[in-house]
Amino acid sequence: MKYHFITIEGSIGAGKTTLAHLLAKKLNTRLILEEFADNPFLPKFYENPKQYAFPLELFFMAERFKQQKELLHTNDLFQHVTVSDYLFTKCLLFAKMNLPEEEFRLYQKLFDIMYQQLTFPDILIYLHSPVTRLQANIRKRNRSYEQQIPDEYLFNIQETYTNYIRQHNIKTIIIDASNADFLGNEAHLQVVLDALEKDYDTGQHFFTLP
Repeated sequence: MKYHFITIEGSIGAGKTTLAHLLAKKLNTRLILEEFADNPFLPKFYENPKQYAFPLELFFMAERFKQQKELLHTNDLFQHVTVSDYLFTKCLLFAKMNLPEEEFRLYQKLFDIMYQQLTFPDILIYLHSPVTRLQANIRKRNRSYEQQIPDEYLFNIQETYTNYIRQHNIKTIIIDASNADFLGNEAHLQVVLDALEKDYDTGQHFFTLP
């Protein structure tokens, strides 16, 4: 494997965790999954975003930092492959969307301190799906607190990610996941596996699924 630290990103409902599980199994890698269910502010945030955005984002950042610090800063980081279903920078991207300016400035100071202590992924896999598909996936997995997420919020997440990827010239495999079925269609998973066998320059590299 050419890449020691592979991260998967995308909007809510894009299939990040499913793909991370499958890649980790196929490649026999270490797996880091976001523990979103442990965040007690998540259901409250969807009910009252203004009141709960700051504690929500702080909790996520602290948990992600603790998790990556423990799992990635080991002696065998570069002897084993790690797959993660989130990019630590998503902390800052979501905070910028959800927090008022003064709270975001404070949050960014804390983020900068933590970010300097972590390892950046060798490659990012970004799953891009239309919002209609995202909403269908959200309904299918049936988490009660997600069922009222507005289309506009999902559009904003995608725009925030794509702007970040373009501006920072990150080495990124972008998968058109409009019809993705990584769990049920072996050919879809194989596209990703084949993509990970190649060397890339920094920037965006686009793939479609059969």
